[in-house]
Amino acid sequence: MTREVQITSSMEAGFITMHDPEGNELDDEPLTAASYRHRYVLMTPEPPYSQPVVTSVLVVEDDPTVSGVLEAYLVRAGFTTTVATDGPSALADWTRTRPDVVILDIMLPGMSGLEVLRRRRSDDDTAAVIVLSALGDEDDRVLGLDLGADDYLVKPFSPREVVGRVQALLRRAERLAAATSGQQLVPRRLTTGGLSLDLAARRVTQDGADISLTPRELDLLAYLMSHPGQAFTKEQLMRRVWGWDFGDTSTVTVHVRRLREKVEDDPSDPRLVVTARGAGYRFDGPVVTEDSTVGGERG
Repeated sequence: MTREVQITSSMEAGFITMHDPEGNELDDEPLTAASYRHRYVLMTPEPPYSQPVVTSVLVVEDDPTVSGVLEAYLVRAGFTTTVATDGPSALADWTRTRPDVVILDIMLPGMSGLEVLRRRRSDDDTAAVIVLSALGDEDDRVLGLDLGADDYLVKPFSPREVVGRVQALLRRAERLAAATSGQQLVPRRLTTGGLSLDLAARRVTQDGADISLTPRELDLLAYLMSHPGQAFTKEQLMRRVWGWDFGDTSTVTVHVRRLREKVEDDPSDPRLVVTARGAGYRFDGPVVTEDSTVGGERG
């Protein structure tokens, strides 16, 4: 029988305690990471999410128990997984292996996870990033999103949820790849006034000058511009832009704020990405697309 488990702590002695979804302990004694891997990963049947994929994941976590559990779940789900245990090695491994997804703890020896993220984003790295943080580190989570993280998880967390978040990020990447080749809903080029978004080139300009957006900010802008005048709740945007059916909607709020700071003349009085009272956010104004018309104008 497959058991749903949760990492409830990263005990300094190297033990973890497993609970079922109702909070009941699954064992009388805590498990080591090695015994956990054998008893709860290798000995259980394949779950629905386990399927072969050629995708690399970098796990950056200094607690060997937590990293061992995450690595076991990710490998079992078909991901090529590398583990880094401190900031400098994380930066080196990230630069060398160019992973598709990075699971990044904030508190690391040698260099903080946020500094590692800042350096990689400054090099225009586009890996999807999930930040791991302690329950009270809200400022760090928001800063991580500001630096270009795509998602965050608060400890304690379920390792199956981590796998689900990784898969959601990859589904989003697949949809965007199809969009850039003209196979999906998002048009390839959108323009309103001096603002232009070329999705195929992943480039945004304002009056001809480049605007530097993170991958997620660009995705959000593309989706809103593709549906001008239509309001979307935070939950809808999380499903349609992030690809999640769960998560903290403050992620959307932070990305909207950052996007306004970059595309609005006055972010405190937005005219493009506006708040629809009681409904969420919408993009105002006519938008011209390369191949068809959105909002009443033809390119």
